[in-house]
Amino acid sequence: MAFTLRQLQYFVAVAEQGSVTRAAQNLSISQSSITEAIKELEGDLGVELFDRHPRGLSVTHNGHQFLRHATKILADVSDARRSFSDSREERGGKLNLGVTSLVAGYVLSDLLARYRRACPGVEVSALEDNGSYLEHLLIGGELDVAVMVISNLRDRMALQAEILETSPYRLWLPIGHPLVSADIISVGDIAREPLIMLTVDEIEENTGKLLTALGARPHVAFRTRSVEAVRSLVATGAGIALLPDLIYRPWSLEGDRIESRDVSGALPVVQVGMVWRKGSSLPHSARDFVGIAEAMRSARPR
Repeated sequence: MAFTLRQLQYFVAVAEQGSVTRAAQNLSISQSSITEAIKELEGDLGVELFDRHPRGLSVTHNGHQFLRHATKILADVSDARRSFSDSREERGGKLNLGVTSLVAGYVLSDLLARYRRACPGVEVSALEDNGSYLEHLLIGGELDVAVMVISNLRDRMALQAEILETSPYRLWLPIGHPLVSADIISVGDIAREPLIMLTVDEIEENTGKLLTALGARPHVAFRTRSVEAVRSLVATGAGIALLPDLIYRPWSLEGDRIESRDVSGALPVVQVGMVWRKGSSLPHSARDFVGIAEAMRSARPR
């Protein structure tokens, strides 16, 4: 039996809410309908998408991988509907867009491609910089909207933020590393290993705070702003890395394998979202961009 769009919609809703109850409330349907749909979807795929625990549900590693495909499928359907329901292609104007480094390579490309297809008449001007500077430009009206890591958004009084994607931290390891075969990996295990630290979008700050809060002092072997450098260094055994699953890929540029494992304990998540100035009257170009991003995120029927 092939999975249905409705099953995908229910799966995405539960993944976002972390609870069948909240997903059912948002979708205005019964909890049993969602539970049955998720069960059928897991049966069809042959994998568990959620870990069940007393406080709710958490998405498994397989679930996170499938979530990317599910949101893309539903966003494609939404794009198809939009092509017959509006006249965005006739609009012109300009979109002043900001983006942080981490987001530029892993979230923006697909979103911007969809936007260009929907609004070919809009001139897009994109600026990549750090989060604090983008906040400054948004507040000053020099940017319409930014796509950025919002976990540490500084000026929440002046800025409106909407989550696009939530990504948990996981441990990156080279093939053959002893921790690859460990049943449970603790933060203490990480503290004894050389750490490759990514220094973009507050990742270094978040990782350091995490390890310090859990009583572990990281041994940083290398700091870099390049995700590809992290992959190569981890793959060749120079160290391990603790990074958001959002940017994980199983191979380095040299073709070496990289493993990814969960770490026990309450690890933080990275939230990627859209940000714009509160109270501002967004131009049509920016409203369309926000709408397309929301469709990709929620992937719910309109």
